[in-house]
Amino acid sequence: MTRLSRLSRCSNDRLCNKFKNGDFRGLLRCKKVLHHCLDWRYICAMLIGYARVSTDDQDTAVQVKTLKAAGCERIYREKASGGRWDRPELHRLLDQLRKGDVLVVWKLDRLSRSLRDVLILMERLAEGKAGFRSLTEAIDTTTPAGRMMMQMVGAFAEFERAMLRERTKAGLDAARQEGRVGGRRPKLSPQQQTEIRKMVSRGDKTAADAARLFKIHPATVSRLLARSKTAYAK
Repeated sequence: MTRLSRLSRCSNDRLCNKFKNGDFRGLLRCKKVLHHCLDWRYICAMLIGYARVSTDDQDTAVQVKTLKAAGCERIYREKASGGRWDRPELHRLLDQLRKGDVLVVWKLDRLSRSLRDVLILMERLAEGKAGFRSLTEAIDTTTPAGRMMMQMVGAFAEFERAMLRERTKAGLDAARQEGRVGGRRPKLSPQQQTEIRKMVSRGDKTAADAARLFKIHPATVSRLLARSKTAYAK
C-alpha cells in the first residue's frame, strides 16, 4: 500500500478530511499520523489484525469480528499451527508493518504458542517502532504498562530457561557419578572391542576385514585402535 492510500484510510475524518482540499492543518492534530520532518508526505498509522486457527475445520470469523470492532483496518487470516514459525501470512504482515502501526490479535496464543517466538516477534516489532495489542489479555505495548507487562513476560521466560539449564546440568552430573555417560549408544560392546583389538594386533584380520565382520564403518575400527595405542603409550 502506498503512503497516500494509507493516509486516505485514516478513520479520523473529523481532523483529516481537510487533506482533500490540500489543507494539512487538520492532520497536524491527528494522533494516527506520523510526521516526517524530511518528507512533505504524511503516513497514517494503522491497526493491523492477525487472526489464526490451527486446522481447516476451524473458522476465524469470531476473531475477525472482534478485530474489526477494535478498529483494525486490515486483517490477515491464517490457518496454521501456532507452533510453526514459517507462516506466510504472519511474515507478510510483519513485512507490511510501518513505524507507528499496531499489530492486534484476539488472544496472545493466536500470535504464537511458543513463548520464545512471541518474544522474538516483540523484539522485531520494537525494532520497527511498531506496537502490539492483545485484546483478551489487555496487553498494549504502546502504553508504559503494556511494555512493562511484556518485559515481565520476558523476565519469567529467561528465569524458566535458566532453571531448565540448571536442572539439565544437575541431571548430567548425577548420571556421570553413577557411571552413565550421555550420547549415542556404542555400536560395539566391550567384549567386541577387545576381540577386534586382538585379531588386528595378531594379524588375523585387517581393520577393513574386522569392520565388515562386525558390520561397522572402517572409521569406527580405526578410532578404536587409535584409542588403544594412546592408552598403551600412557
